[in-house]
Amino acid sequence: MKETHKSACPLNCWDACSFRVTVENDLVVKVDGNKDHPITKGKICSRGRMLEARTNSPLRLTKPLKKELGKFKEISWQQALDEIAEKLHSIKETYGPTAVLHSHDYSNNGLLKNLDQRFFTCYGGLTEVVGSLCWGAGIEAQTWDFGNSESHAPEDLFNSKHVIIWGRNAASTNIHLFAHLLEAKKRGIHITVIDPLFHKTAQIADTYVSIRPGMDGLLAIGIIKELQRLNVLNRSFIENYSYGFNDFMRTLDEYSLDEIVEETSVKKDMITLLAKQYSQGPTSTYLGLGLQRYANGGHTIRLIDALVAVSGNIGISGGGANYGNLSVGQSFSLDALTLADKKVEKRTFTRMNQAEKILSNEGVPIRMAIVTRGNPVTQLPDTNQVEKAFLSIDTIVVIDQYMTDTAEFADYVLPCTTVFEEEDIYYASMYHSYVNYGPKLVSPKGESKSDRWIWTELAKRLGFGKDFAYSGDEFLSIGLKSLVKEGITLERIKKEGFIKLPIPDVPWKDFRFKTPSGKYEFTSNMATREGYDGRLTFQYPLEVEKEKHPYHLVSKHPSRSNHSQHFHLLNDDKVVVEISEVIANEHVLKDRDKVIVFNDRGQIEGFVKITPKSHADTINIDEGRWKSFGGTVNILTNSGQSQIGLGGIQYDCLVSLRKVDSIT
Repeated sequence: MKETHKSACPLNCWDACSFRVTVENDLVVKVDGNKDHPITKGKICSRGRMLEARTNSPLRLTKPLKKELGKFKEISWQQALDEIAEKLHSIKETYGPTAVLHSHDYSNNGLLKNLDQRFFTCYGGLTEVVGSLCWGAGIEAQTWDFGNSESHAPEDLFNSKHVIIWGRNAASTNIHLFAHLLEAKKRGIHITVIDPLFHKTAQIADTYVSIRPGMDGLLAIGIIKELQRLNVLNRSFIENYSYGFNDFMRTLDEYSLDEIVEETSVKKDMITLLAKQYSQGPTSTYLGLGLQRYANGGHTIRLIDALVAVSGNIGISGGGANYGNLSVGQSFSLDALTLADKKVEKRTFTRMNQAEKILSNEGVPIRMAIVTRGNPVTQLPDTNQVEKAFLSIDTIVVIDQYMTDTAEFADYVLPCTTVFEEEDIYYASMYHSYVNYGPKLVSPKGESKSDRWIWTELAKRLGFGKDFAYSGDEFLSIGLKSLVKEGITLERIKKEGFIKLPIPDVPWKDFRFKTPSGKYEFTSNMATREGYDGRLTFQYPLEVEKEKHPYHLVSKHPSRSNHSQHFHLLNDDKVVVEISEVIANEHVLKDRDKVIVFNDRGQIEGFVKITPKSHADTINIDEGRWKSFGGTVNILTNSGQSQIGLGGIQYDCLVSLRKVDSIT
């Protein structure tokens, strides 16, 4: 008999959708949107719908695997866990806990997924990865500016006069914002898109601004200079609620409008138009993640924050510099769940440079890596370096549902459950402030086990099983402890399916910021305390030798796969190389021509798709592809670190291009 249940999407995405899932004979047969959810309103993307195929695919891993003589063989859970626990014990005794690297990301979210941190706390420490390939420098930037990264409630967009979508293709990565944009246009709200790529969101815009990649911060400086010339800076905010504006004024004086026009490819009259849009608000700004994937990326976000601030669009309905919404995740008692107060021996690598750190052999060498919720061999920049690093590690354990590129490097692969085979609470610290409940709906495939079960069994073998002697409900209740005073309990979440967290719809409405000064900071005291120069600056993109490689490569999120999670289900092995009309004309290329894109780090083959109106120097290849489906664009990307730390610089990447038939 068919039954339909409320559930939730676990994918690392802006929208955090609520589902209605149909189950028949212990099998998920259909995934739909939940029309009752006030934000997602029954609309979900193809990636969410494909969670049915991800659960049911015959390609699923269903038994523990061990590599012997280069080949995987099935083993029992007891053998796998006994051997892994013994290696963990031996490594800790011989080298200390920092010889174990936990390489993880956030491919599948959930409150209970934080139990990995509890495990390593009890283990005594680890080498942890910090920062983010997606948004780390931008989060750090907004923390420097505001004291936190917080966004307006989605529906507040309708209180705007102008909406600026800066570097975000909402049609692909934030579909409920895109729906709001369509409705906003009907209501007469002006939509502007600033982006090197002319994508689906740009196509619905009233104004499209084609900008040279990596120059967004310089454009923000230009708009602020124009606000200054027009004498429309919001002096009340600057004088009463900000710190360090005079420092910033000196930065503004370093750049002429002529230089800004030349370097950004944005004409003077367009800069004037943008200045008027910001001064004639309320104007809301939605920032994309690609903006901060440059060495200058953190300051790019800071400069756009500064533009929003000086134009008087902070703390007002219909305004905001909307990037992250960290208050969502901060609402939970994560410290209690992870036992964060326990003293441990910890070393950190950034996510983007973990390969270089592994190979450097600085300090304690990495003897074991445990990979969860990630596919670093595909997703980390500079793939050749990553593969070399992983080959150097004695033991690699991968917890996953499929034989990913990373799992191929493993010594042990442990099959884990999907969202519909386990219970959890789901949220995303990105767009809206609703938390969704996902019950266990079907039995796990084969011998698949939840992450919680795996950590618990390893804990038992390593002597700290008592710290995991809790049921799923008990762990969830620990994580919800801080919300009980707000009337948000596990019982209520299970009953209602989704609940809005107690987060203001308009952040900073009282102009009290979480910075050291209590004000918006153009010069960051927090940054200064951390050893950085806290002043706002602009830095040109890192890779500028265009004589050698003339084109800017971006590697945006794919529309049909959540990073690398769906390509094996799409069975699509054709790499698409999106190029501007200018590049197409230079190389006499047409759609579907085969080309090679290359630089000093590597090369990748693909098929041309010409994108009219995109910036003249720009190429895009979507990230996330596996080797067996055409190869990862990260064979080309840069593994360095953002100017302010915690972010990757994948978009600081110049490449060349040739037709395949022209290669000798």
